[in-house]
Amino acid sequence: MASLLGMDENDLRETLGTKVPAYRAKQFYDALYRQRVSNLEEVAALPLELRSGHQLGSLEAAETYTSSDGTTRYLLRLPEDGRTVETVLMPDPNRSTLCISSQVGCPVDCQFCLTAKMGLERNLTAGEIVGQVLYVCNKHGLDPRSQHVNIVMMGMGEPLLNLKNVLKATKIICDDRGVGFSPKRMTVSTAGIIPKIEELGQAKVRPKLAISLNASTEEQRVAIMPITRKYHLADLIKVCKEFPLKPREHITFEYVLLGGVNDTDADARRVTRLLGNIRAKVNLIALNPGPGIPFEMPTEERVASFHAIVMEKIPCFVRKPRGRDIYAACGQLKKMAAEEFVHIH
Repeated sequence: MASLLGMDENDLRETLGTKVPAYRAKQFYDALYRQRVSNLEEVAALPLELRSGHQLGSLEAAETYTSSDGTTRYLLRLPEDGRTVETVLMPDPNRSTLCISSQVGCPVDCQFCLTAKMGLERNLTAGEIVGQVLYVCNKHGLDPRSQHVNIVMMGMGEPLLNLKNVLKATKIICDDRGVGFSPKRMTVSTAGIIPKIEELGQAKVRPKLAISLNASTEEQRVAIMPITRKYHLADLIKVCKEFPLKPREHITFEYVLLGGVNDTDADARRVTRLLGNIRAKVNLIALNPGPGIPFEMPTEERVASFHAIVMEKIPCFVRKPRGRDIYAACGQLKKMAAEEFVHIH
């Protein structure tokens, strides 16, 4: 039996069959995404015979970890096969940020990232992507129509290698008759899958684009992001220059600072030259450490100096680490249990 989560109105109409009036598909869609019901029995507008015999496909928490800074990391169980995936909520007085996954594991093999050590288990379905958003919004009473809530697809996986399901989920998440997020509040991050960046740019409804840059030269990037051997840095910069940005939209370039590797003043100056003709902003992320990661955190002085140089030419922000103590920070998602946590300085 197919799960209903992830279906759009056309899918629902087809699933319900020709004997059911077409408007019932709209009622199902409204119940699933705008009302965010966890059980169709709650939907009084539906006749009794339509409230049973359907599998919603909702996700459930296998484990929950709460950080000293208020960040919550959920290990969510997927109903299809019992695999688990990471989802993180970072609350803030002015806004909340929800970090969701697009794959179980990741095939890209960035050398500073714990998720890469898992390899790829499988792509998530559109319903499993939407299901992460619904689970956390329901759990924390988040309403994108009345609250400032951002979604970043920066959890497990390379979203552009699952672009079909990512875009289908985005349409449902960003539909005002659906989950109700604004596309301006949703960002997808990629290691640089060039043909898929071009495809993303043509989508009618799409998230904003973030590029995981992390290096200032081709040689440096090949060493820490092996995918650069296939998708070269110069070609990545070119496709970003050609990406069809909307008014007041920027491409975000994320740069993980690795102590003594890519954090010099010369690196900072090269980054400003690389991004000089792109409507860009830069997020600096000091390495979030983890077991088996062969890099060191940068010093505060290096972070400050790098930031000052880039900021002279390009809007640049230092991302505050969230959830490091529960392995919920950027690059730390590897389905780790509490007994595996080590003290992080």
